[in-house]
Amino acid sequence: MTGMNSTTSQSSRTVVVTGAGTGIGRATARAFAAEGAHVVAIGRRVERLKETAAENDRIMPLSVDITAEGEPERIVQTVLETYGRLDVLVNNAGIVTSGAIGTLTVEMIRAQLATNLVAPTLLAQAALPPLETSGGVIVNVTTSVGQRAWPGSSVYAATKTALELLTRSWAVELAPRGVRVVAVAPGAIDTPIGEHQGLTRERMAAVREWQLAHTPLARIGRPEDVAWAVTQLAAPAASFITGVVLPVDGGAVVA
Repeated sequence: MTGMNSTTSQSSRTVVVTGAGTGIGRATARAFAAEGAHVVAIGRRVERLKETAAENDRIMPLSVDITAEGEPERIVQTVLETYGRLDVLVNNAGIVTSGAIGTLTVEMIRAQLATNLVAPTLLAQAALPPLETSGGVIVNVTTSVGQRAWPGSSVYAATKTALELLTRSWAVELAPRGVRVVAVAPGAIDTPIGEHQGLTRERMAAVREWQLAHTPLARIGRPEDVAWAVTQLAAPAASFITGVVLPVDGGAVVA
């Protein structure tokens, strides 16, 4: 194993970020690129990925449906053929479909499980050999609300909470192989997730009002706040940190 130490240059690293077309994924891809890493930006919408990579030759857009059979392996193969190594996998892609118990459909449940839980697991598994070679890092993006009740979005919260358990389990399993596994748990962040849910402007405003009232730092976070946490936990200098779930939520979890 040729693991990296804390003095290794960031510019030699290759990073995969899923859900990189908007929000936290876009900010994370740009943050790693700003450090000098090569970034493979994964998402479904080509135009959004091109916007993420605009005027930045260190970001390579790759349009992929991560839930499709065989695509995790294709992503890893493409990365290795292009850059020859993989150092960081950021499992950021996620979807949320609101629905209280009694209104949930099989399709709603399966879609969230497929994107938020199954795909990150299969992608981590496909990426394991090159991550072991590089002494790499898996960063899972969960949600701080997963540690509390989330009426109306319970399936989404459950998938993210499960991803936190996977983070801790993988950290123990992979430590002997030189791979670190960590997670970042965002709170209220200014992303298009409400639009993707189909929430009206009025409903989104009400959600934001509630979030502000329950966030001690009294502001909505920025995608860049989360991206900073991701890059810091994935940095070679964080080589003695594994198995942690770091809330980036303005204090919402402890309030």
